[in-house]
Amino acid sequence: MKASRDVVSSRPDLFTGALNVSRIRDDFPILKRKVHGKPLIYLDNAATAQKPQQVVDALVRFYSEYNSNIHRGVHLLSSEATEAFEEARAKVKRFVNAREISEIIFVRGATEAINLVAQSYGRQHVRAGDEIVISAMEHHSNIVPWQILCEEKGARLRVVPINDRGEFLMEEYEKLLNSRTRLVSVAHVSNALGSILPVAEIIDAAHRRNVPVLIDGAQAAPHMRLDVQLLDCDFYALSGHKLFGPTGVGILYGKWDLLDEMPPYQGGGDMISSVTFERTIYNTLPFKFEAGTPHIAGGIGLGAAIDYLNGVGLENIAAYEQELLGYATDSLSAIPRVRIIGTAREKASLVSFTVDGVHPHDIGTVLDQEGIAIRTGHHCAQPVMDRFRIPATARASFAFYNTREEIGALLRGVHKVIELFN
Repeated sequence: MKASRDVVSSRPDLFTGALNVSRIRDDFPILKRKVHGKPLIYLDNAATAQKPQQVVDALVRFYSEYNSNIHRGVHLLSSEATEAFEEARAKVKRFVNAREISEIIFVRGATEAINLVAQSYGRQHVRAGDEIVISAMEHHSNIVPWQILCEEKGARLRVVPINDRGEFLMEEYEKLLNSRTRLVSVAHVSNALGSILPVAEIIDAAHRRNVPVLIDGAQAAPHMRLDVQLLDCDFYALSGHKLFGPTGVGILYGKWDLLDEMPPYQGGGDMISSVTFERTIYNTLPFKFEAGTPHIAGGIGLGAAIDYLNGVGLENIAAYEQELLGYATDSLSAIPRVRIIGTAREKASLVSFTVDGVHPHDIGTVLDQEGIAIRTGHHCAQPVMDRFRIPATARASFAFYNTREEIGALLRGVHKVIELFN
C-alpha cells in the first residue's frame, strides 16, 4: 500500500496566498447542515474541531478496504494497516519536529498523555517533600493527575498565579522553582482564556535547574507551528480531535532518553518483547507505552488531518485566525454589559465573555436557537473561574473555516440575549 492512500493532495490549487475560506468550507460537510432551521455556525472549536471530508474518507477507506490489527499479522491487510498506522506516526513526528520517530507515543488524547507522564515518570521520580509546578490557568486534566500523584507520594503542588489579564507571571514562577521541584507542567494555550503562555521561557528557566517540563499542547497544536526541538520541552501532549482529526486518539512526545528509562504505563499485548510467568521483557520505544490494540483508524485519521493542515499551512491558519480573534474581541468589547474574560496580550483564537445579569447557560441557549454553537460553563478550568470570581463564561472559539459573517451573527445573537434579559 502506498502512502498516497491517506495523503490529502487532491486539491493542490486550494490555497493561493491568503486562505480561500469558501473552498475550505466545502471540505467540511457538517457546515452544510442546519440547526433549528438555521445554518450551523460552529464556534466551539476549542472543545472539538470539525473534520474535513478527507479525514472522513481516510476512516472509511480503512474500515472498508484494509481493516485489520497491526504489527503482528503476516497477511496483506495487516501489513497495509500497519504501514498506514506507522506512516501516521511519521507524519506526527514531522508535524511536531521530533528528533526520533520512537519519541511519538499514540495515546487516547492529551489527558491520557499527561496521566502517562504522571504515573510513569512521576511515580519514578517524585518523593515525599518534592514539588510539582503548574499554572493557575490549567485544564483539570493538567491538575488532577498531579494532585493524585502528590497525594500518593506526599509531595506538594505549587501553582503559578496569573494577573487580571490572564497572563502567566514569570517572576512568580521563578520564585517557585527550587531544589525540591521535580517537574513543571503547563499549558501552551489556556483553553478557558486563550492566553498563550511563554513556554520557551518557562522551559529555559526550569532547565537551568535541571527540571523537566511537560507542555499541554491540546489548544496550541491546531493554531500554530510546533517545534519540540526548538522549544526543548521534555514532554508535549496533544489531542487529535482538536486537530481536525478523530476523537479517541492523541500523542505524547517525549525525549528519547526520558521515555527509555520510564516504566510502562499499562501492561498487555504489543508492549512486550517476551513474557514468561517468571519475567516480562518490555518492547522497545514507542511500543513499550502502547499496550493492546490502539485506535488504528484514529491514528490514520490523525495522519490525514495533518496532511490537510499542512496543505492549508499553519502560518496561514494562524494569521487568519488572529484576524477573526481581533474582530470578535473588539466587537464584543463594544457591546454594553459584555465583559471579556482573558485579555492577555498574546492569545490564540478564542474569546470568553460574560453578559451582566445573564447566566452563560442562558447565553448559550439563546445562541443555539440562532444556529450558533458556543461552549458555556467552567470549561474544565474551575480554578480559572474562581480567580475571576465568576461561575462560568460563554466561550466562542474559532477555526480557519469560520468567517467574519459568522462572527457578525454571534454579535447579533449577543444583542438578542441582552434584549431578552433586559
